[in-house]
Amino acid sequence: MQRTVGKRRQALILLLILPVAAVVFVSDFFIKNYLSTHFAYQSIPVIKNIFNITVIFNKGAAFGIFQGQVLFLILITLILISIFIFFIFVEKDYRRLTLAAYGLILGGAASNFYDRIVLGYVVDYLDFRVWPVFNLADSCICIGVGLLVLQSFRHQKIDANSN
Repeated sequence: MQRTVGKRRQALILLLILPVAAVVFVSDFFIKNYLSTHFAYQSIPVIKNIFNITVIFNKGAAFGIFQGQVLFLILITLILISIFIFFIFVEKDYRRLTLAAYGLILGGAASNFYDRIVLGYVVDYLDFRVWPVFNLADSCICIGVGLLVLQSFRHQKIDANSN
């Protein structure tokens, strides 16, 4: 009986996480493909002096660190995604917002991981002029982490009130 409940819980977790991750991955894939095909190395103003679509090919990690270290970045990303997936199944928090956050993080990480493996670089395109250029996958990872932090504060508040 315990084993059936565990398998049901895992299926529910995957049923809620995978669609979010898939939407992030597919959306980012098509955006990157379209922009890199039609606007490579171009910067298109969307909101003058505030926001541009600037297509760059990042061979490093966030903020340009580890430039040219593609194999290292692939291995680190594979390790971190594996650890993250392990913790998803160990974690006991199955609230929808938490699972959606997991999906955002996994979809974003998978999208950039795919770029590194297939292309040898990550396509970045969102340029707010005061911050390094990034992409939808990066945004989803940050939003997912933010949601997890928010959930942890909400969870701590509930625990504090119950004591």
